[in-house]
Amino acid sequence: MDLERIPANTLARPGPGADAEHAAGGAAPPRPRRRARRTARVLVPVFAVCLALMAAAAPTPAPQGIGDRLFPALGNPGYDVLAYDLSLTYDGDNRAPLEAVTRITARAEAPLDRFNLDFSHGKVHSVTVNGRAARHTGAGQDLVVTPEKHVRPGERLRIVVRHTSDPRPPAAGQGEGGWVRTKDGLAMANQADAAHRVFPGNDHPSDKADFTFRVTAPRGVTVVANGLLAGRAEAAGGATTWTYRTLHPMATELAQVSLGRSAVLRRPGPHGLPIRDVVPAADRERLEPWLRGTPAQLRWMEKRVGTFPFETYGVLVADTNTGFELETQTLSLFERRLFTDSRYPDWYVDSVLVHEMAHQWFGDSVSPRTWSDLWLNEGHATWYESLYGEERGGPSLERRMREAYSASDAWRAEGGPPARPKAPGNGKISIFRPVVYDGSALVLYALRQEVGTDAFARIERRWVAEHRDGTADTAAFVRLASDVAGRDLGAFLHPWLYGAKTPPMPGHPDWTVDAPGTEQPRSPTPHRLTEPPRIR
Repeated sequence: MDLERIPANTLARPGPGADAEHAAGGAAPPRPRRRARRTARVLVPVFAVCLALMAAAAPTPAPQGIGDRLFPALGNPGYDVLAYDLSLTYDGDNRAPLEAVTRITARAEAPLDRFNLDFSHGKVHSVTVNGRAARHTGAGQDLVVTPEKHVRPGERLRIVVRHTSDPRPPAAGQGEGGWVRTKDGLAMANQADAAHRVFPGNDHPSDKADFTFRVTAPRGVTVVANGLLAGRAEAAGGATTWTYRTLHPMATELAQVSLGRSAVLRRPGPHGLPIRDVVPAADRERLEPWLRGTPAQLRWMEKRVGTFPFETYGVLVADTNTGFELETQTLSLFERRLFTDSRYPDWYVDSVLVHEMAHQWFGDSVSPRTWSDLWLNEGHATWYESLYGEERGGPSLERRMREAYSASDAWRAEGGPPARPKAPGNGKISIFRPVVYDGSALVLYALRQEVGTDAFARIERRWVAEHRDGTADTAAFVRLASDVAGRDLGAFLHPWLYGAKTPPMPGHPDWTVDAPGTEQPRSPTPHRLTEPPRIR
């Protein structure tokens, strides 16, 4: 996440798993057009029906969605969000709701008499649209807004929602994620479908937007969020308001706000890139040996895929127990115990750091157009994690891919093929199955075997350059790979991406697939740390 989990091959037994700026000369890709919502309106003479009858004739507010195959209730048709401005007031109690104001700038893509925002797990005080009070009601996990005036296609919308943002866990059956309570504050973990438990918005990665965060917190609490610090100002009662802004569009699931008694460590990265790490203040010296490696890891990634795509980068270490790491944009979230538990070998910790760093290119800068395209995020992050781990003393890429090949049919039976994963079961994180990690890195290995190392490297660079700050899907990846290879790769890649059975591996006729039902090693990424590492 991702929700990134702990590798089974570092454990005695796996625990219960849930586990733009564009390249020179390139044009910015258009925002994907989403299915427009068109509300049927009854046209009658204005004097023929009273307002009460018009209200009675209006359709009943209902939850919507853009029809994502895995999360059909996420996202909302009819508008495109351009920017979020999120204000939060934190009183120092991470068990109490925060007062919040979410300001949304959007553009209508269809005629709208009403529209939906994804939002749950908070109380809405009021809503205005273009400065006028708007009616609002809840419907499922949606906030349904009826503006005073009909909205025309192309019209700019300025939506202001005053609400609470609740860090307490949702009631049973209402999902999970959003705010994560840490030992001394809060952080966010919104992937895949939990940003709307923190703030109202269009909670789907196909609708990326600019973000501004204005967070007021008591003296002694450090606030860090995505992007760059734009200012600090004194607030009432000795509190401080911190303002952060992103310089690149971001999906809602990648939003991050950290509140706690933290130290912020700064160092220069490649090309002067500002690196800032956020760690528990008491752990700054203990964590420094891990953090000082970030500039070299960034250079390692840039050598393979091109310049880092954002304005800053860093590591957020949270003293909490989530069971995963997460690639929140410009500030990746990690559990403290990853760095303090001596059971993890150094190569493994370093490779997990690179996994989340690789996501900044694959998943953050180039976001999935649908959640079925998740393999493009996780397969690539696992690929670079594996290469880096091999260089640092971990298992070789070829060994890891051969083991993944053996398990691939079982993983496909359990979770579906890489580009058509099965729908989530109990809990959103169930889409993060082994097939989207090593099972999807295996697709990239097969592609490299088929087209050669040089062509594969060109595919990787072009992919992140041409889709930077945008969204892209599996079909676009197949087209780009075919263009680089100079031949249609659709027939080759289709069974790897969509087949129930794993195709033969080019160059390795001796590799065999174990039958489903055979006990298999789990994917080396998505598992909880419960026992000492087992190095194979």
